[in-house]
Amino acid sequence: MPTLPPETLLAGRTARHGAAELSELPLVPLWWIAPYPGRAAGLSEALAAAHGVPFPAPGETARSGDTEIRWAGRAQALLIGPEAADPHLADHAAVTDVSDVHARLALAGPDTAAVLARLVPLDLRPARFPVGRTARTLLGHMTAQLTATGEGIELLVMRSFARTAFHEIETAMRGLAARPRPAPGGGRETQG
Repeated sequence: MPTLPPETLLAGRTARHGAAELSELPLVPLWWIAPYPGRAAGLSEALAAAHGVPFPAPGETARSGDTEIRWAGRAQALLIGPEAADPHLADHAAVTDVSDVHARLALAGPDTAAVLARLVPLDLRPARFPVGRTARTLLGHMTAQLTATGEGIELLVMRSFARTAFHEIETAMRGLAARPRPAPGGGRETQG
């Protein structure tokens, strides 16, 4: 019987306009974790022992090797990377595999913050949203998890919104790229 490899929803689609590049990221294991009442400290210890990362503070992420954990809302986090969350985490929290629920996009380049300023009610300039910062917010009319990486912003959106999110971001990229920019010696130039 043939084995069918998993394929991402957008089949690895990319777009480049101006000084920004949008791409779909590969599928990775994602685990939603929410501590039971009164068990947050035990969960953080169990996460650190099993995966090398503690439960994150609001707006923060933690990384150990290929494993990352991101704050995902009040008393919620996303564990990214391990093939399986340690079964002992279930003693302290609700743990659910949400790998096929989300699509992952990456927006990179000097215009990343300016592009997302058209869609997101947050200041995503690196001075305000440094590497490792994460937030759940609106991306146009969709909810998204945004995380600052060394290359730009990674976006997690619900799988059903992947095409719409890609379209909205690409439209913002095109709009920004079409705006004239001041030339270094005065005058105006267009970004290409």
